[in-house]
Formats: sequence, C-alpha cells, structure tokens
Amino acid sequence: MGVPITVVDAFTDQAFRGNPAAVCVLSEVQSPQWMQDVAQEMNLSETAFLQRQADGFQLRWFTPAVEVDLCGHATLASAHLLWEAGYLKPGQPARFHTRSGLLSAERKDRWIELDFPAQPAEPTSPPNGLLSALGVTARYVGKSRSDYLIEVDGEETVRQMKPDFRALARTQTRGVIVTSRAVSPAYDFVSRFFAPAAGIDEDPVTGSAHCCLGPFWKTRLSKEEFVAYQASRRGGLVRVRVAEPRVFLGGNAVTVLRGELVA
Repeated sequence: MGVPITVVDAFTDQAFRGNPAAVCVLSEVQSPQWMQDVAQEMNLSETAFLQRQADGFQLRWFTPAVEVDLCGHATLASAHLLWEAGYLKPGQPARFHTRSGLLSAERKDRWIELDFPAQPAEPTSPPNGLLSALGVTARYVGKSRSDYLIEVDGEETVRQMKPDFRALARTQTRGVIVTSRAVSPAYDFVSRFFAPAAGIDEDPVTGSAHCCLGPFWKTRLSKEEFVAYQASRRGGLVRVRVAEPRVFLGGNAVTVLRGELVA
C-alpha cells in the first residue's frame, strides 16, 4: 500500500490561489533523503511530512532543494488536512513538534490560526548586490533570523518588481521579504517573498515571513492586528496578530488533490 499525499492551497478560500503545499501523513519512519526526494518530485515550494506522536505530530518541511526550519503555509495545510481527514476531532487543537519548537493550530470559525514564534528584524546594511538584484531603492533594510526585510516606497513598487533571481540566489539567507503599506483600505500592508537560494524563486504566500512582518508593522503602524496581502501572481490573505514573543497567523485552506505515492 502506498503513502497518501494531499495537495492543499493555503492562505486562500479558493482553489488554485494562495500557496499549494503537499502533505504526507506517514505511518512509519522515512529517511530524510526519501522526504527530500518526494519534495523534489512534488516540485512545490514546500512538502510537509507528519508522523503521529503521543502528544501531537512530528512535522518536517522540505522545499525541492532543502529542509527548512519554519514554514507557515505547509503548517496551515497540515492542520487543515488533519481535521478534514479525521486525524483530529473538529475542536481539537493541532500540536506540531518541529525544528522551531512546539507549534500549534486552532480552528477559529472558518479560519485556522497558527501560533508561531516572532522573528523580528534588526536594522542592517544590505549586502553587496542585494538591492540591485531586487531592482529597488530601500526605505529600510533589516535582517531577521531567517531573512532580509526590505521596505520600499509603495505597493506599486512591490507588485511591479522583477528580480534577477540568479543574482538574488547569492544572498546568504533563506530568503528576502519586500514590503510596503497597502493602498487598498482592505489591507494594512503588502509583501512578496523571494528564496532562490532555497530553490524557490518566488513563494506565493509565506506564513513564516509574517513572523517578521508582524513585529515590523506593529512598530510602524502602532497596532497589533493586521490584514496582510502577499502580492504574488496567485496571491493570498494572512491575518496577523502580534503578541511577542509569538505571532498568530490566520488563514483559510482548500484541498485540491488527493493521491498516493507508490514508490
């Protein structure tokens, strides 16, 4: 019998929008190399692997190229699957043991809310070539534990960016977040996320980036709750609530494919 695998679009309530993640619930231990091979085969920004433990699930995330320490959309997709497929009861929280510690998810009406560690950025100088690779002028440059954070002059700049991904891949971080205040009153801020060094030129909707964006915009806007839009081609909506040292991320998810790995 094969291994079940499901593709879930996260941070959206519409199929074929948001960020797709593949999710495998494992019945036996598999090697990291096998997981990396499956992630490469799926060729999505992240594939999540779950294995039940006494008090929750072990959760690991792989891009097509590397294992990562934190991923928001694949965690949202995993929680969605656990409730949808009956691994958890409807009112039962999801608990995940990960490389970033214990993470949890709860259902809040039609939303799923993730409890993640805050990753605030500290001001820094951009490394040589970063801004030219992005093709922007920065109002602010910071660096979190995982990523560079770049604030630019407006939403149109964020939306119209066409980075040089080959040059951007030389940046020695997981990825680069670019953000600005939103023009539309429906959102507080917009962003895009680029991670060619991790095998992802542009991630459609990046939950973990909002662990940095939340604290940043809390300081800028003097508020703690936000509606954020990630302005990739697919696009996605993230509700952000900052309660440092944690950030709570809200989103929807839609199952789009169910299958079985036979290899």
